[in-house]
Amino acid sequence: MNHAPYRIGVLAFDGCFASEAFGFADLLTVANQVAGHLRGDTAPKFEVAIVAARRRVTASGGVSVGAIAVPTSLDLLVVPGFELLPTQDMDARLRALGREVDVIGRVAGQGVPIASICLGAFLLGEAGLLDGRRVTTAWLFARALADRYPKATVDEKALIVDDAGITTSGAFSAAFDLAMEVVGRVSGGEIARVTARVTLVPDGRTSQAPYMDDAISAVPGQRFSGEVKLWLEARSSLPYSLSELAAAFHVSTRTMLRRFGAETGESPLSHLQRVRIGKAKVLLEASDLRLADVMSQVGYLDKGTFRRLFTSHTGMSPAEYRRQFRRGPGLGVHGGPRRGD
Repeated sequence: MNHAPYRIGVLAFDGCFASEAFGFADLLTVANQVAGHLRGDTAPKFEVAIVAARRRVTASGGVSVGAIAVPTSLDLLVVPGFELLPTQDMDARLRALGREVDVIGRVAGQGVPIASICLGAFLLGEAGLLDGRRVTTAWLFARALADRYPKATVDEKALIVDDAGITTSGAFSAAFDLAMEVVGRVSGGEIARVTARVTLVPDGRTSQAPYMDDAISAVPGQRFSGEVKLWLEARSSLPYSLSELAAAFHVSTRTMLRRFGAETGESPLSHLQRVRIGKAKVLLEASDLRLADVMSQVGYLDKGTFRRLFTSHTGMSPAEYRRQFRRGPGLGVHGGPRRGD
């Protein structure tokens, strides 16, 4: 007996990432083929359409996208991300997408589940769908999402978050993770696993944490904290002292914590820990240093403390991280055996 297909609309709009929209749709096409092969299904499990709120859509890179009007009956609406540099005007970008925001709100009001990829979460936020929910987005823009929608709880490390019919996912390639999540929910684990293997898509990722890089996430307009960060980073392998740090900037320890926290949302020690873990990640990726030597170079002497912090920041142990992200000899890095892991 054939059941009606699960109907998905992927919302295309000016400046959206076409690869996220079509990559999501293409993976579900493969899932249909896998289901047909394994189970002999004569009808597709998924019916995916690229939909739009406008007659003409030009995606990122000037790519023209063919789309249909948003259907009145959907089982899921997916909102891809869009191109935006951290220094560009988010307000202007979102104002230009007011028609899409209206469509998202209308579809959600009909009880249709909504999912976003990457910066698509901001469109959900404009539609009022993030309030009171735990959500995620591209880790580079997580702070901006939290600032703009303070009633939401933003988990910058999460890869996919589902909260009462609103699903948000992380940066760019999370389009495939989201598609795999949908395949698993609708078709079951076997179809999802085989689809992942056929397409070479990882089916076990749960976190953006291993990919986060503090070096490219600086926020402009934070002069005091920026100078403090430079001071900490230059001394990252030395023991941390809040009183020494405050004295270097001629403020009290209380003022240091207050001003740094107001600009960054964290403490100087928290920032230093992220810097140290970031340097450890680079050493684990590109060197044959023993774990003890990696630890000492980034300012840690206690193995238990280092492992706990590393796992907390990346979602995996140092050894697991090295195995997954090790740069091989083809990239000009010595790929011999590591010692002492």
